[in-house]
Amino acid sequence: MRGRDEETGEFFSPSRSGQRRAALDVLELGEQLVALSAAQLARLPIPEDLMPHIRETQRITSHIAHKRQLAFLAKQMRKLDDAVLDTIRDAMSKDGEAARRETALLHRAETLREALLGDDGDAALTGLLAAHPHADRQQLRQLVRNAREERAKNKPPRAFRELFRSLRELLAQDAGAADDGADAMDVGDDDHG
Repeated sequence: MRGRDEETGEFFSPSRSGQRRAALDVLELGEQLVALSAAQLARLPIPEDLMPHIRETQRITSHIAHKRQLAFLAKQMRKLDDAVLDTIRDAMSKDGEAARRETALLHRAETLREALLGDDGDAALTGLLAAHPHADRQQLRQLVRNAREERAKNKPPRAFRELFRSLRELLAQDAGAADDGADAMDVGDDDHG
């Protein structure tokens, strides 16, 4: 039931159709969450008390029971703050800020790996170790050496991939520390987009 402003006669609460649209949006978000794998769900900022409801909905296969459980999940989600739901939507969105950051991180790791394996790889490694003093110097040097050897002998790129994973983790740690402090890295990244 909507309230009406006595002076102007305008409604000040959402209309029934507006409430229905909002409920359907939450139901659609619930369907999207249920379709994700456990690993994908783990990357999203989903409140802990909501996870059992998502898992239960994924577990149920009977059509009617699944639909009923999905409606219950949506009801639980509507109890959450709108900001929480918006954060989840943003994290799921390909255009979302989280996705942009992850893509930028992957590109930086790829560029860094190519620099390390290039002609001036020793200088790139020295620069990397100077910028990241907490990095495991020995492991990085070994991975670079092994990746170069793999390329030279046309072997499967095992060390090549491992080097990428190590660089990505190293950059992700620093990105997390930068997010806690200041957003200085975001300003520099805008030049590339």
